[in-house]
Amino acid sequence: MSLLTPTLGVGQSKSLSQRLAQHNQQAVQEKVFVHLDRPLYLVGETMWFKTFCLDASLHTPLDMSKVAYLEVLDRDHNPVLQTKIALDGGKGFGSVFIPPFVGSGQYSVRSYTHWMKNFSPDFYFETTVSIVNPFSKPSLSSPPKPTLAYDLQLFPEGGNLVQGLESNVAFRAVGQDGKGIKFKGSIVNQQNDTVAHFEPLKFGIGTFSFTPKEGEAYRVLLLDAKRQWFTYTLPTIKTQGYVMQVKESTLALEVTVSAPTQTGDSEVYLFSHTKSIPKATEKKALTSGKATFTLPKSTLGDGITALTIFDANQKPVCERLYFKRPTQSLLLSAQPDKKQYNTREKINLELTSSLKSNTPTVADLSVSVFLADSLPTEEPLLIDTYLALTSDLKGTVESPSYYFINSGQEADQALDNLMLTHGWRRFNWEEIDKKVVYNYLPEQGGHFVSGKVVHAQTGLPAPYVATYLAAPSKRPQLFVSRSDTAGRISYEVKHFFGPKEIIVQTNTQYDSTYRIEINSPFSDKISSYSLPQFAFDAGWKNHLLTRSINMQAQNAFLPKSALQTTTGETDTLAFYGVPDEKYFLDAFTRFPTVEEVLREYVPGVGVRKRRGKFYFLVFDKLQPSVFFEEDPLMLIDGVPVFDTDKIIAFDPLKIKKLEVISGLYYLGPMAFSGIVSFSTYKGDLAGFPLDPLALVQSYEGVQGKKTFYAPVYDTSEQLKSRTPDFRNLLFWAPQVITDAQGKQSLSFYSSDQPGTYKAVIQGMSENGLAGSKTFTFEVKKSSL
Repeated sequence: MSLLTPTLGVGQSKSLSQRLAQHNQQAVQEKVFVHLDRPLYLVGETMWFKTFCLDASLHTPLDMSKVAYLEVLDRDHNPVLQTKIALDGGKGFGSVFIPPFVGSGQYSVRSYTHWMKNFSPDFYFETTVSIVNPFSKPSLSSPPKPTLAYDLQLFPEGGNLVQGLESNVAFRAVGQDGKGIKFKGSIVNQQNDTVAHFEPLKFGIGTFSFTPKEGEAYRVLLLDAKRQWFTYTLPTIKTQGYVMQVKESTLALEVTVSAPTQTGDSEVYLFSHTKSIPKATEKKALTSGKATFTLPKSTLGDGITALTIFDANQKPVCERLYFKRPTQSLLLSAQPDKKQYNTREKINLELTSSLKSNTPTVADLSVSVFLADSLPTEEPLLIDTYLALTSDLKGTVESPSYYFINSGQEADQALDNLMLTHGWRRFNWEEIDKKVVYNYLPEQGGHFVSGKVVHAQTGLPAPYVATYLAAPSKRPQLFVSRSDTAGRISYEVKHFFGPKEIIVQTNTQYDSTYRIEINSPFSDKISSYSLPQFAFDAGWKNHLLTRSINMQAQNAFLPKSALQTTTGETDTLAFYGVPDEKYFLDAFTRFPTVEEVLREYVPGVGVRKRRGKFYFLVFDKLQPSVFFEEDPLMLIDGVPVFDTDKIIAFDPLKIKKLEVISGLYYLGPMAFSGIVSFSTYKGDLAGFPLDPLALVQSYEGVQGKKTFYAPVYDTSEQLKSRTPDFRNLLFWAPQVITDAQGKQSLSFYSSDQPGTYKAVIQGMSENGLAGSKTFTFEVKKSSL
């Protein structure tokens, strides 16, 4: 008797769900999606983007990581641009300027979080953009060289070919450009008899049926469109094992498991999960080497479901994917008030968001409106397609929108063929029960700056060494870390924005034999994502010249306010909060030395001199009139100073403010006998000599917010302005929230560039439903 349940199984099978649930708790999976403002850029232009960080199982915003990383990689996986984005409630937005040294080509834009670096890079967000550099001599495209070989891969359904058992075999063949090819294939045995024929259905992908026979050897032959033959090998044919086949009806899936009759196992399990959420568990006995499961589609979630077969010992032996078209999605409509506009004319958009039942819903959207170039580009990646399909598949999916735009038998078959050529591998059943130590913690409070302390002479890790990280500023910020047994250090730096010059050091009064190294926070892992070929066409010349001139004019006339960034931070206090004593030195008589300043009007700090060296002492506020015996933490613009003589020798006329913390102060794992903090006028150390053993390094914090600039033509004077407006990106808004009725109104102005403009709107509802909408309109030159 079999038992089918949409939740957990019973008896021995219950442990499968428990194992997966335990794994999900320990290894929460994040998904990142990035909406880019357009698919093609010139150097000198700005790439704007919105980032969504979601729970990979529920597709709802996940407020775990507070930082996302974004990179632009070239064909050799070298980063040409890197930035960090602040996330709030699983959402963030930003921009990067494309510098003139970037060459023309196809580039990969990828994004991930610190926590995601623990897992496969195949599940980072990744998409393709085109970048053109009109200032460097292009390499004109030449006729393609004859293809010498194709990449043909074969995927038996369930993963195995077993002697004497019929299998469905999926295949995918691509050319050097990574695109699927048309061809004719066949399987021949050692007597050169053809035992199977096959041709792709779509994008070089298809399936065929094949039963390998005992004692036979096989070859795979491919005949391309040029009538050239190529030879490949079949996957390994096993003498023992399991084969699975899935047949679909209107309401259910029929899953058949076959094994040689001499196989000892008497029972097998079918376990299904959608995005790692358990859906059904069933156990059946093998009868004459076969067991058939009937799985109602209603028990499965929308999107990709993994169907896994386990043997009697709960060891996975077969797996394949099945895609269930989403039954619910976010429906977006965007209606411009006209189909055609003049240059510098106001454009009004009415946005609505609803469910399939026409029920209005609140949605968080990003909106981009750009000139649709005559230059060829890759189709933009849409959030609904990405979340439902490509985000759970390794490698590159050709034309993913095809599977959603089209319906019917052929599209459904093409979609199932796609499932057969991929494997869902966010986790491995073989390792799911192992205790895993994660090297990268989620950045739940702020960005992690990590590094290592080593012995300067030997390069060996130095454990248990206290280290200090600071960036000189008007608002002192200090971060501390004590190295672990492997010499590793990590600082959680909150409120850390923009480019900084960080200073990392040990207390060289005691630890002068160490060297500190700071790690790059960006991932060095490479995914299997492949970029399409880029070929420069001479026919682009006039279009590129126009766009290049327009870009330079735009940058020349861009107002300074458009270049300003904000952090949204209103807290101006130092890391230690409100001081016990504060002195603005300009309010007092100026003395020629720091020693005199402290002795004359800073009673909370005692100055002592022993054996020719100066020392500061701070009062213990819990014991009035009693000084601590140890030195306090001394700071210049937030940077620790461990040699009091250097402070004594510093010019007091460069010091604007002095603050004192009386009593013990705890910072992370360290305690200090008070704090004496000096601030210069500009917060830039004012020439204070740093310790030569300190590491001084440029470091980019989380980027500040920049507002997209677009001129307004409300008045006749503005309309007649002679300032050129050559924007090809008319509008970018990363935070458009529809109201409770699912409505929102937007307005912006066309530029001086006529042409066809494309609008892309995409986003998510509060409960995790994704949707997108695109449309075009025309802009014509105004007739005077």
